[in-house]
Amino acid sequence: MKLLDAFCCQGGASAGYAAAGFDVTGIDLHPQPRYPFTFIQGDAIAYILEHGHEYDVIAGSPPCQGYSDAQVLQGREHPMLIAPTREAMQATGRPFILENVPGARPHLIDPIVLCGLMFGLGTYRDRYFELGGGLALNQPHHPRHDRPITKMGRPRRDGEMAHYVGNFSGVQAARDDLGVPWMNRDGIRECIPPAYTRWIGQQVAARLDRQGVAA
Repeated sequence: MKLLDAFCCQGGASAGYAAAGFDVTGIDLHPQPRYPFTFIQGDAIAYILEHGHEYDVIAGSPPCQGYSDAQVLQGREHPMLIAPTREAMQATGRPFILENVPGARPHLIDPIVLCGLMFGLGTYRDRYFELGGGLALNQPHHPRHDRPITKMGRPRRDGEMAHYVGNFSGVQAARDDLGVPWMNRDGIRECIPPAYTRWIGQQVAARLDRQGVAA
């Protein structure tokens, strides 16, 4: 089955969907030379409106900066693209998955939340996923975030959770932890851990297979 990953960046979400069995194509406004799958450079929303119906599933992670608490506190303005992305996805009639950061929770419809603890990762990195177009998933158990977070600038110790933001140290450790060996620091800061989308993708693929959905 074919999946379009909109706003794909360096391909963390794409890698998870590919591991779940999808033939993935990514689209992003900016060049992404590290992206490991078929890539299209262009406006994601415009592409969805024109070509989204050619895919079995459309996934997308609109830029999170406009919904990030840190950016809001600093008074920075960024595009708010969740609603127009949803409208474009809905217009295709295809199943879709919208992802964003915790600050975007009020802008998402009945999302589930996934975090690194659910998948044995060394970081919390909560991410919210709205499923639509006939898709639905139950919220899995969300463990308490009761482990300390490693202070910026030093390696993660046993029992601590890393926070891969800003100019964090330990790029290789982050690659190993998140399962993204092709990414640089910029990609890691933005990425969805592939474990999240593999979990979602496996369930979505099984459901679509049962329904006999084809583009």
